[in-house]
Amino acid sequence: MQYTTAKTLIDIQGGLKLARNPHWFDQELLFVDIHDRRIMSCNLSGELRTVTALPFIPGSFDVLDVGGLLVGNAWRRKIYQCNSTGQSQVADLSSITKVCLSGSVLDSRGGMYVGDFGFDHLDPTVDPTPTGLIVHVNVRGESSVVARDLFSPRGMIITPDNSSLIVAETLAHRLTAFEIAQDGSLRNRTVWAQFQNDMRPDGICLDLDGAVWVAGMGPSALRVYKGGDIDHQVVTERSVIGVTLGGPEQRHLFLCTSVECDPVITRRHPDATIDVAEVNIPSA
Repeated sequence: MQYTTAKTLIDIQGGLKLARNPHWFDQELLFVDIHDRRIMSCNLSGELRTVTALPFIPGSFDVLDVGGLLVGNAWRRKIYQCNSTGQSQVADLSSITKVCLSGSVLDSRGGMYVGDFGFDHLDPTVDPTPTGLIVHVNVRGESSVVARDLFSPRGMIITPDNSSLIVAETLAHRLTAFEIAQDGSLRNRTVWAQFQNDMRPDGICLDLDGAVWVAGMGPSALRVYKGGDIDHQVVTERSVIGVTLGGPEQRHLFLCTSVECDPVITRRHPDATIDVAEVNIPSA
């Protein structure tokens, strides 16, 4: 097992409340600060800026190849494309989803997959249930449910050959894989990696060797192979909830970390950071 200690790129003085869903694009790290309702960016020099403020709580977040931003209104369950002039609605998922949008990933056909928790994860009186969904939105904005009965689906990735989708089922303590059919539907569900109950996978990203970096909501990120073998741990001071690979050679692992996820606490006492560590294998 290899161990690396991450360095802090943006510390708590940056005022971030809950950073999630990081993406490397055009020499910058883009991410959402969910509790501050903003899309943010930073560079390797630690310069932080607001890309755009949002009129809603963001859930899913993706960056198009041309630089456009797709962001989900978490609770109203609608997808918007954001630019300098505002937001335009791409898809309304409210009639086929249940509660709150979570992770997402773009496909090779101009569409996207987006998850729905399936239960109100912020309400302590609600018992967690494996009722989460994955929805596919095609390039025309048409949407359909392509997977059901997931236990808190969050981070998602698609393999470079566009044949498989891998999703983190946080409360099932596993990564789950599906084959992607030509029409965008998902089939042949399998367990890609099963973890112990103290591991709650959240954000994930894929490297060139086919290993997955997993944010496990503890003070580290793990590099995991299919079947569950782990060979590298990047250690942080706070819980890791999002990861992505980027940088000049795609070998910088960026980590979104936080002590608190409660929106009431983070708005009063922001404690989120962006950490970074150099790793051996670049992004896929």
